[in-house]
Amino acid sequence: MTNIVFLGSPVFAVPSLQALAANFNVVGVVTQPDRPAGRGKKLKPSPVKAAALELDIPVITPLNLRKEPDSIAQIKAWQPDILVVVAFGQILSKEVLYMAPHDTINIHFSLLPKHRGAAPIAGAILAGDAEVGVTIMEVVYKLDAGAIISQRSMPLEAHHTTRNLTDVMSNLGADLLVDTIPDYTAGKLTPTQQDESQMSYIGKIDKSDGHINWNEDAITIDRKIRAFDPWPGTFSFWNDQRLKIISGTPTDVTAPIGQVIQHEDTILVGTSTGSLKLVTVQPQGKKAMSAADFLRGNPEFVGSTLA
Repeated sequence: MTNIVFLGSPVFAVPSLQALAANFNVVGVVTQPDRPAGRGKKLKPSPVKAAALELDIPVITPLNLRKEPDSIAQIKAWQPDILVVVAFGQILSKEVLYMAPHDTINIHFSLLPKHRGAAPIAGAILAGDAEVGVTIMEVVYKLDAGAIISQRSMPLEAHHTTRNLTDVMSNLGADLLVDTIPDYTAGKLTPTQQDESQMSYIGKIDKSDGHINWNEDAITIDRKIRAFDPWPGTFSFWNDQRLKIISGTPTDVTAPIGQVIQHEDTILVGTSTGSLKLVTVQPQGKKAMSAADFLRGNPEFVGSTLA
């Protein structure tokens, strides 16, 4: 059976670890060190470490794998046939990358070469792609530029957000790993170099990116609302208070840019093209609520202009 060392840290890497452990011999896990969390700032293991301990898989937690010979020696001692990386969070040295008989592989949550970078799911939503997917690729030193081993896609639909797609894609990637590794390690798959002319990139998203610009069109604003859920979220200002826009729907109804109007039984905000129907909002310091409930408590909202 194929011996695998798994390198990963966040919760969306857990399905891959669980799937690999169910189908192969995961001989060790490398993850980020425990971090302070919660009000008491007690040390908390990464989701991957917690999952590995439940699976009774040995774990190491180097602060900087590149500079810790003992950690590298431990990976060698596990004698992996292949290393699998899913959002480990550290740059790997060549010594680690090429330690196993087969090249180190990685899951990226986009259909490469599109949406390289830190936020590929958000990038697909922002671009209005017709489909999203996962790519298993060989790891190289250039960001997300390794040769493609396999891909799997699914339609991108209007209800998809980064939040719910991350869960779906985590499982999609885990299934693809299980299907890919046997043929890859047997030499039955020939990795394909990425077409650099088709490359796109999305960097880290900033908190300020969530501030809605009502001069944009309704479709673009809707994409941002979905792309920035759960973080950083999207918001506007009303009466000098932050109003989070949790969900909405673009419409063809016209209204003055940024102005709140009531149209039949809906609450709309004007944009440069069409308007955005507000579905769920969250006033500053309060819980999320329907736009209708918010309006009942704030009838002066209609006719105001959001900033």
